[in-house]
Amino acid sequence: MAGKPLLRVLSGTPVWPPPIWLMRQAGRYLPEYRALRAKVPNFLTFCTTPELAIEATLQPVRRFSLDAAILFSDIMLLPWALGCPLAYKDNVGPVLPPLTDLAAVERLALARLPEASRPVLETIRGVHAALPPAVALIGFTGAPFTLACYLTDGRSGEFHTARRMLRDNPWLFTALIERLTEAAIPYLAAQAEAGVEALMLFDSWAGLLPSSLFRRFVIAPAARIAASLKARFPSLPLIGFPRLAGLMLEPYARLSGLDAVGLDSIADPTLAAASIPASIALQGNLDPFSLLSGGPSLGEEALAIAGALRGRPHIFNLGHGVLPETPPAHVADLVHTLREAA
Repeated sequence: MAGKPLLRVLSGTPVWPPPIWLMRQAGRYLPEYRALRAKVPNFLTFCTTPELAIEATLQPVRRFSLDAAILFSDIMLLPWALGCPLAYKDNVGPVLPPLTDLAAVERLALARLPEASRPVLETIRGVHAALPPAVALIGFTGAPFTLACYLTDGRSGEFHTARRMLRDNPWLFTALIERLTEAAIPYLAAQAEAGVEALMLFDSWAGLLPSSLFRRFVIAPAARIAASLKARFPSLPLIGFPRLAGLMLEPYARLSGLDAVGLDSIADPTLAAASIPASIALQGNLDPFSLLSGGPSLGEEALAIAGALRGRPHIFNLGHGVLPETPPAHVADLVHTLREAA
């Protein structure tokens, strides 16, 4: 841990300048990624071909000397591993048959998980063996609520079906959340056994919920996952990203049992630092459009965020993922600016 700045921060130690990695740091903005992606016909095959996923994971670390690699995969691989048909469409994202009844929930088979997740675990072992000594490896999955949104609506959007189901058929939506929570625990545990050094829960659509439902469907599953993993891996750090949580960020941080919380682009780092216990690391939260635009404002905004969180555990990141149109030179500028911070 002493040689890995990101793990030091996740253990509660402030580090200056803060370690940096970026959500979607492997992706279409890199020409080497586009060349690699062209080797296979679809995204699911790309994610489940270990030699390609290993290379995609390592590309941004090689290019930018980042402090962490995040497993190249997708949040939807957990439902897929449970037996849910999954496809990816250009300009749409993941597409699934909408889940409408309890029988469909029960068809999400936990027994399939060990075999279906083998390519993911092979990727982790390959990346772990290839990373420089100071670079940490992060594994992840989608959080139950966000996965449930995709499963009930069948694709990204406003998730009207999910938001109606949790009110009109709360027993069905609760059963789905329970099944996804039960699956997330062994899926993440297997990643830990394969070699990841931190784990992350992506709850990309958490902000769709009012406070009472947020507590039930976002905080409670995260707390259950964290408690189970901590019982088995007491020193394994856990990061949560409840995007657009707003005022619910503080109770999420306090009640979930996670070691770090990700701030989205709209969060005020100063207010977050004041309201969230100092024992919990903060991650974020540069606007991806600042990185896209570059120029003097990029450095100014990055240093303002880092300065606001100096003195407490902080991992520098974006408030959401790298945009596909982002020039790689802007990422290099960002890393250089932070590393040179006095």
